[in-house]
Amino acid sequence: MASYVPYSSPPVRLPSLNKTKELAQRIGIDLSQDEVAEYRDLMKDIIGCYNEIEKLPEITLPVKYPRLPGYRPTAEENPLNAWYWKTDIKGASEGLLQGKRIAMKDTIAVSGVPMMGGSWVMEGYVPEFDATVVTRVLDAGGTVAGKAVCEDWCVSGVSYMAAKGPTLNPCVNTHSAGGSSSGCAVLVAKGEVDMAIGGDQGGSIRLPASCCGIVGLKPTHGLVPYTGAQAMEPTNDHLGPMTRSVKDCALLLEAIAGYDDGLDQRQNPTIVGEKYSDSLECENLKNITIGLLEEGFMQEDKDFTVNSIVKSAVSEMSTLLLAKIVDVSVPLHNQGKNIRWCMAHQGISDTMLRGGCVGSGHKGFYSTSMMDAVGRGLQSQPDDLSPAVKRVWMLGEYMKHEYRGRFYGKAQNLRRLLTAEYDKVFKKVDIIAMPTIPFKTPKLPAKNTSVSALLKEAGRNLANTSPFNATGHPALTINAGFIDGLPVGMMLVGRMFDEKTLLKVAYAYEQLQQYTVFP
Repeated sequence: MASYVPYSSPPVRLPSLNKTKELAQRIGIDLSQDEVAEYRDLMKDIIGCYNEIEKLPEITLPVKYPRLPGYRPTAEENPLNAWYWKTDIKGASEGLLQGKRIAMKDTIAVSGVPMMGGSWVMEGYVPEFDATVVTRVLDAGGTVAGKAVCEDWCVSGVSYMAAKGPTLNPCVNTHSAGGSSSGCAVLVAKGEVDMAIGGDQGGSIRLPASCCGIVGLKPTHGLVPYTGAQAMEPTNDHLGPMTRSVKDCALLLEAIAGYDDGLDQRQNPTIVGEKYSDSLECENLKNITIGLLEEGFMQEDKDFTVNSIVKSAVSEMSTLLLAKIVDVSVPLHNQGKNIRWCMAHQGISDTMLRGGCVGSGHKGFYSTSMMDAVGRGLQSQPDDLSPAVKRVWMLGEYMKHEYRGRFYGKAQNLRRLLTAEYDKVFKKVDIIAMPTIPFKTPKLPAKNTSVSALLKEAGRNLANTSPFNATGHPALTINAGFIDGLPVGMMLVGRMFDEKTLLKVAYAYEQLQQYTVFP
């Protein structure tokens, strides 16, 4: 007698006849009713493959340290709206980051802790794994203090697109804190944490760091593993340190940099981290040449006071530290923002939205729980996306389907040309300098501001930062002065994987300063 097997619902169902016809029509195939039935029947065996692999245990990222889930702070505890979630996850008993409290941008998975990526669409998702940078921070003795608010799926360079409301500038509360890693910058600036790890696809570490007067580093593309963070466009994605000092920036980079055993498609096996904190001290910069990038000071929205502050900062490095200063030009820099946008629209659509913040076509780690959460959220509540995300998604879909992705491909090819143009300059100089943001930090918009006005401001400040997301060069912002109480950032850009020189120059400049942004 055959053994009794009870019914169980299959993970993947065979599509109905109507669904099969709909699938064919969606990709432009015209099937007769007989053909619909035949193709549906042909799917049966393949559907069985999916149901079989669902029975197998899945490999995920490790969770090495115990923790409680933490809590959502009250408005009284969170006056600038910089925290999304507070935790107190202790790491190793000793290490490079012993005694340091670190916040994670709310696009970086922390096991057992809610994660919404700034968007109503993902609210309620709780990852079951730690992103690699989280594990590395804990292994180095750091404490994960919580998750910092970010803009809705990071598609904004300001701080008013987050689902939980605007994040306020810690210097002048009526102004933008910059974005999209807005909460990270505010928490660091106010001293609520010692360090934070932000994400940067168009300037999202450097823009808020500039607006809040702290140090923010977008490392060389691939130096810091992106494993376990919400992906937007893999060729633009970066994670990096946000700190109050250059030394802390070097320490955090030292803890999180390095190859991730093939789990991150952005890395190659030759990538290694270095002892960045050991190379900061120097008597002067007489062996360093700094190039003032002409185009970086001539943006359409330039503010001459901002330019003056940044040029004065560079001049101090010449007068007091003996650095050589020269003028340099990269005309294609003016097209860098356009190149990066043409990569980003379709890349974000394919990877972040259609690809569940993970994408496809690589051999790295896939967070299937995140893919599920993103997919369910987008299917059920796409209207809850911010205006910025809606625009990016519609444009990405339009360019892919109407223009067959050709402009995405052309932008990726132009990225190589832009990289080569900067590298030509780096044969003559060690560092390229320019304003991080060409103009003064803007006010937060009024409640009834039009969508058009909101979106114009949300992407206006990317002109100098986003080209280096396209190329992958390391770029650091450090405070150079103030206008009306608001910090002005100076951006220093270095050769690929030469973070040591970049940090050394930033550290030398920092030692000249007699003020602190926040006493």
